Amino acid sequence: MKITVIGGGTGTSTVLEGLKKYRDLDLSIIVGMMDDGGSNAVVRDEFGLLPFSDLRKSIIALSEENEGDILRRLFTYRFAQGEGLRGHTLGNLLMIAMTEITGSEVSAIEMFKYLFNVRGDIHPVTLDKVKLVAEYSNGKKVVGEHLIDEPEEDLRIKDFYLDGEAKAYEGAVESILESQFIIVGPGDLYTTTLANIVVDGISQALQKTKAKIIFIPNLMTKIGQTRGFTHKGMVELLEGYIGRKFDYILVNSGKIPKQAYDRYIADGEKLFEDDLGYESERTIIRDDLVANSLIKKDKGDVLVRSLVRHDPHKLGRNLYSIFRGEWKSIIYKLLSLYR
Repeated sequence: MKITVIGGGTGTSTVLEGLKKYRDLDLSIIVGMMDDGGSNAVVRDEFGLLPFSDLRKSIIALSEENEGDILRRLFTYRFAQGEGLRGHTLGNLLMIAMTEITGSEVSAIEMFKYLFNVRGDIHPVTLDKVKLVAEYSNGKKVVGEHLIDEPEEDLRIKDFYLDGEAKAYEGAVESILESQFIIVGPGDLYTTTLANIVVDGISQALQKTKAKIIFIPNLMTKIGQTRGFTHKGMVELLEGYIGRKFDYILVNSGKIPKQAYDRYIADGEKLFEDDLGYESERTIIRDDLVANSLIKKDKGDVLVRSLVRHDPHKLGRNLYSIFRGEWKSIIYKLLSLYR
């Protein structure tokens, strides 16, 4: 069964970690190429290459663990000091070198798939070098993923697009068209999820494919992107960009760890209101999906990261049940009790 995940970043890596143990799944990941913060700023500006961080995370998420997990730990090592090195991961530096050796970013991905024994395909959403653009309700316009992702004030995005033409990578389109299920999220609504969908050819492929589409919303709101949103508001916004409705929505019903929750509240964030109800157009599945441990940042990491995340095993279990049709059976049994 072919499964494609659209996104990038930690949320997508969590989904891949949860699904890779199911050996009957043929996994693919479509990764956004617009990250221009931290180490990726150097990759783009000084080397003229596409950003590597989300590609690196996908390689690690799909890689087979080795004794002591030393290769994975080495690839994800982040320098905490050193002029010119602080904040960089060794994996990003190795991917720069591999791109120069093999001649392209795509060839570098294939080489690292081989080195890390990756089972699955990793596709950049586009090979065109473009930046994200957000236009806000007050008329302000911001260019660049990093500035949109870490705003100084909370504003509602009115329009979201790319600063130039970007065609979807052929492998990404083929993956969407050949899949039985497509997973969107979790990830930042604009800078991770929509960053892929606004690329020319992606929404068209999503409208054309026969695959069922699953949406996994984030756990908490985020300044400049989803404050004031409900689950229904996020779903309808994404469906507007995609041009079709989601088939399944997987919503967390578990409790956020108190320490992390209190810190989110202190920063002005909150849980999303679950106003999806029960409907016939989309299948809404609610379960405890949250990881119980508090996330710690790596030394040398200067970017803002989420404090709490989905649990990969809980996600994997629920998604695999959807793939096998088990959730439909449960829903039909429940409905029959009320007839």
